[in-house]
Amino acid sequence: MNPSLPLAGKVAIVTGGASGIGRATAELLAHRGAAVLVADLNEAGQQAAAEIRGRSEHAIFQKADLTNANDCRAVVERTRKEFGRLDILCNNAGIIRRATVLELEEADWDRVMALNVKSIFLLSKVAIPLMLESGGGSIINTASGWGLTGGPRAAAYCASKGAVVLLTKAMAVDHGPHNIRVNCICPGDTDTPMLRTEAAQLGADTKQFLAEAAARPLRRIGRAEEIAEAVFYLASDASSFVTGTALVVDGGGLAGSI
Repeated sequence: MNPSLPLAGKVAIVTGGASGIGRATAELLAHRGAAVLVADLNEAGQQAAAEIRGRSEHAIFQKADLTNANDCRAVVERTRKEFGRLDILCNNAGIIRRATVLELEEADWDRVMALNVKSIFLLSKVAIPLMLESGGGSIINTASGWGLTGGPRAAAYCASKGAVVLLTKAMAVDHGPHNIRVNCICPGDTDTPMLRTEAAQLGADTKQFLAEAAARPLRRIGRAEEIAEAVFYLASDASSFVTGTALVVDGGGLAGSI
């Protein structure tokens, strides 16, 4: 452990850490000194953890269905066993289904709400006690710009991310007295595998879809590493007086798309 690193001695759980924003976040937190547990249903999380370890940083993988209470409990028990504490919880796992309420199947609605919202409740419920034992900490939930404004053919996704924003605020109120800060990030379109699946769901040309997604003041979509930096800020002592906020990281998309 390098004591000069900003997260030295800290322990983090990152869900959805097999790819995209989750993976970038796990890598960055580890690089800044934290020991990281990568939780994901996708076995690619094993490779993500291995690559982090290959850089002499501490990371382990726990396969988990984060919509399942027992799997969430196993994630926290593994964290306790391996690291003995918990300081940072990044509830990042999520999916999108591009459809109106008329197009959406009930099973898809249930799956989106379960992974995007219920998983935060389930994992936080079992993680907060360990965080309390550790003296407090920081919880960062992944919402979306579409948790603050509506978007086309994304009814379930918008509903779920709006729920994440207000769940974040409610948790901040409840757990602030216990030295636990709770914030969320609201990314705009970011170059991840999930963004590319949206084009397929909409039956759109991927190149054209990505070009349209870049129509924002900074004239581009985001990089996963840029979103991870926002997570790091909220996880670190640099944000020690910040809780209950929804941090927009979207290249100006909500400020005025063109």
